[in-house]
Amino acid sequence: MQEPPFAKADQLNDELDIIASSTAPAISKIRLPGQPRIYISQRAEVDNFIKQEFLLNDLEEISPYLWMMSKHDSKSISPLHRQKVKGRDIVVTEDPRLHLVWYHDRIFIKPLPKYILSHYFWELYLCTNRHSSPEHVTLQKAVLGYLRTYIHLIQHESDFRIAVDDKLQLIPPDITFLKFCDFTASLEHLLDVDVAGRYAYGEIRLTRLNLYSKILLQKFSFHRVQAQYSDYFASFYGPLLFVFAILSVVLSAMQVSTAIDLTATKQWESFGQFCQWFSITCLSLAVILVIWLSLLFLYKFIKEWVYAIGEHQRRRDCSKV
Repeated sequence: MQEPPFAKADQLNDELDIIASSTAPAISKIRLPGQPRIYISQRAEVDNFIKQEFLLNDLEEISPYLWMMSKHDSKSISPLHRQKVKGRDIVVTEDPRLHLVWYHDRIFIKPLPKYILSHYFWELYLCTNRHSSPEHVTLQKAVLGYLRTYIHLIQHESDFRIAVDDKLQLIPPDITFLKFCDFTASLEHLLDVDVAGRYAYGEIRLTRLNLYSKILLQKFSFHRVQAQYSDYFASFYGPLLFVFAILSVVLSAMQVSTAIDLTATKQWESFGQFCQWFSITCLSLAVILVIWLSLLFLYKFIKEWVYAIGEHQRRRDCSKV
């Protein structure tokens, strides 16, 4: 893309426009908007910084396989108010790999930095031409995909109020809802081919990323949530307790069944038969429960895979037309 994705009139930050004015101070004194440690004249430093801020690295590497973990639809992003309805806490992250990745009751969202809202910054650092390096094209696609996600995150004024809340500050506070709508309207023409492969998808579940990263990335996990050993091992308590409870019921039932002497006195014979029947019933119920849970998991697993494969094949067929 040789031009910024939005018109200059729709930009949300004009701090760099002073560079083009006749009264501009020395460019060496102008800082990157929102990043006072970085000067706009330090091109190499700015390049490295925006690569660090937006390149997706290993997530982009496995983007051809993300259909196994998430719906292949870039619109599969719940607006901010809907995140609250789902009971998710919005966690601010500066890691681009974690943007729109969710884990149980939280979702990670990267705030909009001021500098990519500047038309002049795009002209200086992000616009590409036929001489641009593949890495620069990849960077531009990553930034475009990231910007496009905010079309879906902020759809209503209630979403906007959540975004500008002091606790989150997902967008700069001096922006109005009207200006934001004008800005994002110019991004709606972006297609999946214009953005990084990861942004052809919406929200991604962290547990699935951690699972498949062992195969696709040869890494133990994509992102470790538990920082302490105690938290990590605590995640195994529930499943282990369930297994031990089932085994305890089965072993106790087997023990009762084998210990009953049906040749005892007549007055205890009926009670012994009842105990044997009850132990066999408990054993049967435990087996049925395990089988039912296994089949339920298998059904959901196969259902998701059938849907994912069908959706992936449908998109491939549509792209060939």
